[in-house]
Amino acid sequence: MVCQESTIRFANDFAGGAVMSEPQSNSRQVILDRLKGCVVDAPELPTIDPARVVQFDDRLQQFQETLASVGGEAHLVDSPSEIHEKLQTIEVFQSARRIASTVPDAVTATVDLATIDDPHALSTLDWTIVRGEFGVAENGAIWIDGKTLPHRVMIFIAQYLAIVISRSDLLNNMHEAYARIGTPSPGFGVFVSGPSKTADIEQSLVLGAHGCRKLQVFLLP
Repeated sequence: MVCQESTIRFANDFAGGAVMSEPQSNSRQVILDRLKGCVVDAPELPTIDPARVVQFDDRLQQFQETLASVGGEAHLVDSPSEIHEKLQTIEVFQSARRIASTVPDAVTATVDLATIDDPHALSTLDWTIVRGEFGVAENGAIWIDGKTLPHRVMIFIAQYLAIVISRSDLLNNMHEAYARIGTPSPGFGVFVSGPSKTADIEQSLVLGAHGCRKLQVFLLP
């Protein structure tokens, strides 16, 4: 009977249907006060020995190979105009109608992002072309700074994604990547590596379930 009454009382308290008695209220405050007084200093991050993290003799080649292994495609180009020429050889780009681009010297957008107030209006994007800050040879990932995106959803909602980076901005590993990012600041940023992939359903690999179907990466000098 005592257990039943305790259970009912707890359920009522949780639902806001009863007021705690004075002793219970005091006990709760004592616990909260103790927790507030148990603040500990954050431990220092360990010093990373550069000799123990992966390094590559040819970061460009490693990045290309890693990106290909996760389903992306890398293209070496010498100018923004060459990016457009390469895209024109891709059938799904030739037939694209709705294109968002933050790289106007490479691809002219057909969707004016400045006029979009509701991100849901981008749900029918065929292509998105954006700039990346740097790439990581270790895993083929590219860091995209949210400050460069009028709408962050544009890199996830489009059927196909193209990212433009510089070959001189290729790093060896994720340790170097986070050192490059520096102290976190309010905002949005994301690492992108290859197209969207999932194998949750019957362990069958599906591309494009949660993002782009294909990722094209263009590497400028």
